[in-house]
Parts: sequence; structure tokens; C-alpha cells
Amino acid sequence: MHTQTQEESSQANAGYGPESGTRWFGLWDGYFAISYLVTTILLFTSGGAEEHRAVAVGALTLIVPWYAGLGRRLMIHRTAGRRNVVFAVGLFVLFAVAGTADLAGSFALFAVVPMLMMSLPMPPAIVLVMLANLWPVTVVWLRGGDFDPHILSVLPTSLLGIALSVLLGLWITRVVQQSMDRGDLINELRRSRERVARLSHEAGISAERERLAREIHDTLAQGLTSIISLVQVAESEVVESPDRALAHLGLAGRVAKESLAEARGFVAALTPPALRESSLVQAVGRQARLLTAETGLEVRCRSEGEERPLPMAVSVVLLRSVQEAFANVRRHAGTARTVEVLVAYADDSVRLVIGDDGEGFDPDGERGGFGLRGMRARVEEISGAASVDSRPGAGTVIEVTVPLGPVAGEPAGAGAT
Repeated sequence: MHTQTQEESSQANAGYGPESGTRWFGLWDGYFAISYLVTTILLFTSGGAEEHRAVAVGALTLIVPWYAGLGRRLMIHRTAGRRNVVFAVGLFVLFAVAGTADLAGSFALFAVVPMLMMSLPMPPAIVLVMLANLWPVTVVWLRGGDFDPHILSVLPTSLLGIALSVLLGLWITRVVQQSMDRGDLINELRRSRERVARLSHEAGISAERERLAREIHDTLAQGLTSIISLVQVAESEVVESPDRALAHLGLAGRVAKESLAEARGFVAALTPPALRESSLVQAVGRQARLLTAETGLEVRCRSEGEERPLPMAVSVVLLRSVQEAFANVRRHAGTARTVEVLVAYADDSVRLVIGDDGEGFDPDGERGGFGLRGMRARVEEISGAASVDSRPGAGTVIEVTVPLGPVAGEPAGAGAT
């Protein structure tokens, strides 16, 4: 992390990322090296005086460390200041020495012009480029005296060189600016991708925490609530009705074992114990019998349609919905006498309906209960829908409908909860 931060900081200081900085500049390095080699070969084949040729080659050779040690960094970072001026003036002087010593050294213009354009702002760069292109004409004029007809043949070439140099400079400036913009975009995309990854990670953590909260609420918390209720009933009957107290304690022990199995399956991310070796209808029937044993309520279960295996994700959601509805009956039904449970199979969906004839409540006024909110969220995760129809004094009906098409298909690993 520390290394990545330093890298991003250095890229920010440079103004663009590695794709538009060091990497693309390697092409310029190759271009400058080829220009140096070609100019050196021309000097050795020019036929001029040996001492003049040596001076020209020496001046061109000094441009190499001058560029590598000072100019290259300035061009890459696109800075502006005194060091840029020093580099440009030094570069011009070395080029002028090479061109003065041997006119063939003027071929180095192909390397000098881009260097000047990339190291200076446009106005002073154009001035120096014009001077560099006129330098061969000046050398010919100085060597020929007041007038030399050879100047007329060199002057058009210099003027054309000036025009091409200005166009080349404008093109280079545009390419460098595009590279900088591309580098900024790359960095911004990289930062955006990191932000998206971080937000996705945080959202995943939040969703997993909510899922764990629902699992604990629907399994361990409800099991512990049942155990506490059974133990309290047993305590009140231990003197007057020991047999009934023992029966309730035995039932409490049974609930405790099932809760322990739920906890083990929950921790190991396994299928709920109630669904391991039975269908959804059978698992709902066992939950109904347990509710009858705990509360004495008449619980009637029935199914419609052809029963068939369901994706594990769907079975788990429907079973948890039944458990949540039964938990609400235990806590809030009050005067309830009967509970009706329907599991209806259709071609493309399965519907679960749980109704009781208890006190009922106002769903719009329910604010403190986590169970119903968690049930709706769980159903929506598999593209289903959950509704609660209740009003004071009229009982409660909870209906859950889950599609069985591709949307509700079981993903890889859906067998675990």
C-alpha cells in the first residue's frame, strides 16, 4: 500500500501516468539515438578537414549526456523554469559548434528541433528553432565573405526547415498534451476502479452482516426464545404438575438440540438441518407440530399443486419465512386459536401463505420489529415478493411468492446457507 501511494504521488507530480510518460518517451530516445548515429556517419563521410570533423563529432557526442542527464527529465515532467532555459541554450550552443565545425553536423537539426520544442514553451522554442535552421546559412555566409552564391541554394532549404520545424513543434506539443491527458485519464480510471472496488467490498460486508443478523434472528434467537418460554412454563408447573413440567423440559431440550444443530450448520455454512433429508412441505410440517406442542394452537398445513424439489436458496427462504411467521404468532397472536399454512406449487412459482386468527396489528405502524423487514429483504434477494395483510382484531396473513425461472435459479454454492 505504501509503495502504491508513492507511485501514484510521483505520477501526480509528473502530471501523467506511466503509459503516457516513460513508456512513450522511449520512442523519442530511439529517435534521438538514430539521429545522432546518422549525423555522425555523415560527418565521417563528409570529406571535411579531420580536425573540424573531430570537433563536430565531439560537440554532438556532448549532446548525448547533456540530454540524458538534464533534458530528458525536463521533457518527461514538462516543467518550466531556469533549468529548461539552461538546457535549451546549451543544446543550441553544442549544435552551433558542430554545424560551424562541419556543415554536415547541421543534420542534427532532426534531433535538436524536437528537443527544443519539448523543453521550452512554444514562443521561445520557435525563436530558437528559427535560429537553429538559419545557422547553416549563417555559417555559409561567414565562410564566403560578403556574398556567396552558395547561400542562395542553402537559404530555401533553411526556410523550408523553419516551416517544417514549426509544424513539427506544433505536432509534438499536441502529441505530448494528448499523452498527458491520456495519462490523467488512466490515473482517474484507476482511482475510480479502486473506489468502486472499495465500495463494493464495503457493500458486500454490509450485506453479509445483514444476512448474518437475519440468520441469527431466525434461528438462534427464536430457538432461545422458545427454550426460555418452555423453561418458564415448566417452573410454574413443577410443583402442581410434575409430569407436565417434565414434558415441557423435554420439549425445551429438543428445541435446544435443534438450535444447536442450526448453529453448527450456520457456522459451517451448510444446509439448514430441517431441509437436509426432507422436502419443504415436510420441514414446514415439523415446524407446525413444534408450534402446536409449544403453544397448544391448532396448526393446519396443506399443499397445492405437484410437489417437486426446489432450489435450495428458495427452500431456505420459504422455511425461514415460516419460522418468522410462527415466531410472530408466539409473541403477538394473543387470542389466536388456529394457524393455517399453505404451500402452493405452480409451473413457474411457489407460494407460501401463513394466516392466524389472532389479535392482528397495523403493518404501517410496525416500526420496532426486525423480523418482518428481514423476511422481506431475504425474499427480495431471490427476486420474490412478500406481503403482510393485518389489522387490529382481524388476524394476520403473510404471503410469500417466489419465481422458479432463471431469476430464482440456484447459483453455484446455493446449497449452503
